Amino acid sequence: MDSKGKMLASLLLIVLPVILGFLTYTQLPDQMAIHWGINGEANGTADKLSGLLIVPIISVFLLALFAFIPRIDPLKKNYASFRKYYDSFVIVMIGFLSYIQLLVLFWNLSVPFNFTRMMAFGFGAMFYYLGLLLENAKPNWFVGIRTPWTLSSNKVWDKTHKMGGKLFKSVGIVTFIGAIIFEEMLIVSVALIIAASLATVVYSYLEFKKLK
Repeated sequence: MDSKGKMLASLLLIVLPVILGFLTYTQLPDQMAIHWGINGEANGTADKLSGLLIVPIISVFLLALFAFIPRIDPLKKNYASFRKYYDSFVIVMIGFLSYIQLLVLFWNLSVPFNFTRMMAFGFGAMFYYLGLLLENAKPNWFVGIRTPWTLSSNKVWDKTHKMGGKLFKSVGIVTFIGAIIFEEMLIVSVALIIAASLATVVYSYLEFKKLK
């Protein structure tokens, strides 16, 4: 599937929850739950129309942004070498947001489940694919682990992104599997992704020091 096809697939992912939302409009409460605490209980609401459209509108904005980024990056020629991973990550990201919107709909239609636990499954899948993207990303100004040291050396960029890709894929796998066992896995997942992010920053600095 080429970039245009993936863009259309992303648009379809955005539209489907909107269609389902309006098909079930009369069954939804006037005040929809749109925010949940870490315990999986709803703690924020919005009017019905906002509840149906906030996430899709954010998705459209992000889709346009990610389509625009390769056009304005001074290193746009480098995108060609990892464009299929970039475009596929956009689908995964939009799919994740649409998945969240479906969870919002099902919750407000009184389908019983732990919201944050189900979110952890989506985060696990997204983190895993983010790892794939990082492993294949080439130097650019918008996508990847952009530290002063990765942006100053192609060698440091490549080594950091290979290592970071493995870390993020590992976090994705642990998050997905952990969510099967623990309802609170989302908290652990956030801690792991912060740790992985910090590790890549430190690693890029150490690798740059080795070159000197």
